[in-house]
Order: sequence, then C-alpha cells, then structure tokens
Amino acid sequence: MNGLVVASTNGQVGIRAAIEVLRQGGSAIDAVIAGIELVEANPDDHSVGYGGLPNLLGEVELDASIMDGRKLATGAVGALQGHQDAIALARQVMESLPHVLIVGEGANRLAAEVELRPVDLLSADAERTWRSRLDSPPAGHDPYIAKVRELVGSLSRDPELADDHHGTVNFIARDRHGDIACGVSTSGWAWKYPGRLGDSPIIGAGNYADNRWGAAACTGRGEMAQRLCTAHSVVTFMRFGLSLDQALRKAVEDLQALDDEYRSEVNIIAIDKDGAHAAASTDPGKTYVYMGDDMDDFIEADRVHVGP
Repeated sequence: MNGLVVASTNGQVGIRAAIEVLRQGGSAIDAVIAGIELVEANPDDHSVGYGGLPNLLGEVELDASIMDGRKLATGAVGALQGHQDAIALARQVMESLPHVLIVGEGANRLAAEVELRPVDLLSADAERTWRSRLDSPPAGHDPYIAKVRELVGSLSRDPELADDHHGTVNFIARDRHGDIACGVSTSGWAWKYPGRLGDSPIIGAGNYADNRWGAAACTGRGEMAQRLCTAHSVVTFMRFGLSLDQALRKAVEDLQALDDEYRSEVNIIAIDKDGAHAAASTDPGKTYVYMGDDMDDFIEADRVHVGP
C-alpha cells in the first residue's frame, strides 16, 4: 500500500518531509507532525506558527489538533502563546494526558513542562502589519472587517486588516499500513478577540479522521465549520454511503446555506478509506496539494467550487 499526503496549499513547505517519513516506514501521525512543523516554522506564512498575525492586543495565539484515525485518539491545544510547536503540543495532549483539549495558560504550562522551545512568535513583519493603519474602507463592505475595525478602535492601536485575514494549514496522511491521521495548525483570524478559538482545535469541526471511512480538515471561517461540525460531517456522509466527492459537495452546500453575518470562505480537504483524495471550497479558484510516496514531487490541484 502506497503512502499518501494531502494538504492545504501552504502545506507544500512541509509535504516532502511528510512523504519522506512515510517512505522510511513511519506512521501517518509522524508524517502529519513532520509536515506541519515546517509550516509552523515558516516566517513567510502569517496564518500559522511563528510570524502568525496577532489578536487585537498584538498577541499571537496558536491553535492545533491531531487525530489518529486508527484509535480515534486526539489531542488539541488552543490560545497557546510563546511556543511555536503547537502541533507537537497537541500530540502531547493526545499521548500523555487523559484529556483532549488544553487551552490558554494550561497550554503554556504544558509546553514548558514538556520542554518545548520558547519562541517569540511575533515576527517583525507580522508586527509591522499589525501596527499599520486601518484607513481604507473594508473591501466589499466585509462585515467581519468592519467589526474588527470597530473593536480595534477600542482595544488596540493601528493594526491593518490584511486582504487575507485568516488561514490555517492542514495535513492528512495515510501510511503503508493503511492508517490515517489528520492535523491542523493555525494562528487563527487576524485581530481576533483574545481567547477566540476557531474550528482548528475542535475535533469534528476543523479536523476528523477515522480509518473506517476517511478524514477531512478545514480552513477558512472556523465559526461556520464549528456550527456544522464540517469535518465530521464529511466523514459521516461517506460512512452512510456517499462518495468522497458527494460528501464534500454536501458539506459545502450546508456551509453555503448557513446564515452567517460574517460569512467568509471555508475550504475542505479529504480522503476516503481507500486513499482517494479531493478538496472543495465555497470560493472559486482554490487549490490544494498532494503527494504519494511513489511520486517525485507534489502536485497542486484545483478544489471543487460549490457555489451558493
């Protein structure tokens, strides 16, 4: 059985490392961690790890989750500060604690206890973006941007709302034993209210894996995926007989029908139990990447666009 890695487009930074883990006989969990850690360390990616854009108060808060599709074991962290390796800490929660989700000061404490390297997460580039002014009107009268502008005025000074004010990295891997794992890491929406958790650390919302049926993970407006349990829904749709493509389309149709004042894009990557892969988005023109352990390099492919 060949190994496979599927990731959001920004995962191309780590996908080769993830595949190499599988080529060496490593587990799907190990591959997911290896891929995501490189994205977390990438200062050019302002949606994940080091260099992530901060909250309203200028603090970078990280969220992550990991799920083992063979055991249905999972671990997650939220609002982690001062440590870059959020996905590694999520694994520690899964493997060393009788809990699933640890957030805030508890996550910071656990990171110190397991001796993760402390990191000042706010890069100079991210800080410049955060401090730049909000003088231009919200593009397209985006209500989220308008609301953030309002909050910025009362809670912080001079941040800019970038065009791409949200983002996440997700990886799904299937190893040579057929085991599936899924991981997600993010710094969340830029200028979010302090302590906000999106779908990334919420198992079933932004991340879900089950060897029997497949796996799915989301990026984009996490509040929408939280309300619909989107990642779990994709896997459940496959469990009840829908094909991978049908399951993705159904999940995106549900997202498109959701009444959400702050509506934004949601993207999903997924695989089925046989290792077929696909991705979908509420917005056109989105892509994802995949690579098999028999391939020379990754391929960037189009996501299916499911319109309203």
